[in-house]
Amino acid sequence: MAIAEVLPKEYGYVVIVVVFYCFLNFWMGFQVGGARKRYKVPYPTLYAIESENKNAKLFNCVQRGHQNSLEMMPMYFLLMILGGMKHPCICTGLGLLYNVSRFFYFKGYSTGDPMKRLTIGFVLSLLFLCF
Repeated sequence: MAIAEVLPKEYGYVVIVVVFYCFLNFWMGFQVGGARKRYKVPYPTLYAIESENKNAKLFNCVQRGHQNSLEMMPMYFLLMILGGMKHPCICTGLGLLYNVSRFFYFKGYSTGDPMKRLTIGFVLSLLFLCF
């Protein structure tokens, strides 16, 4: 039995949204790389130490925003891939909403004020995971 016979014809939309999330995470990674240069945090340091770097909090917020998205990636992929087999259009819509929410979550978190992550991005992310 071919995979095309099992998956609904709209499943390609699910794949596109999952790939979009990968590109979003690449973009976040580039933001972390830029923050490394801007705040002078050398590799392989994962998090800056405030006693060694006056901009440690700013860098750590960018790093943590990206890291949180990476931590959520396996669950997101699993929910999208499995849910898309039965309800591809619903998963596509919710997945796209989740992608947009992760962008705003990251933008808010990377401001240096972690409370700004609790705006629309965080709420929409939780909404997606509840479905």
